[in-house]
Amino acid sequence: MIRHVAMFRWADTVDDAHVAAVGAGLDSLPRAIPEIAGYHHGPDLGFSETTFDYVVVGEFATAADYAVYRDHPEHRALIEALIAGYVTERATAQYELRG
Repeated sequence: MIRHVAMFRWADTVDDAHVAAVGAGLDSLPRAIPEIAGYHHGPDLGFSETTFDYVVVGEFATAADYAVYRDHPEHRALIEALIAGYVTERATAQYELRG
């Protein structure tokens, strides 16, 4: 199982309505991309000042399934419309779940 984690720091211009639109868009991806085995996302709870603002965690049976998600037109369109240009910082990692 492959886990993908993406974290974003929003630009100052991003408001609650925009974050809600991102959430709604992300909610639609598991229906559009059957290779997604598990999918969770949401805003940071604000327990620490050094955290990112939003996180996405996806799980995929194989690296090939992750690649389908990464390159899927609906995923790419969501990034282009609602994430690219709206973040000041982005971090991602993919790792294998064991056990």
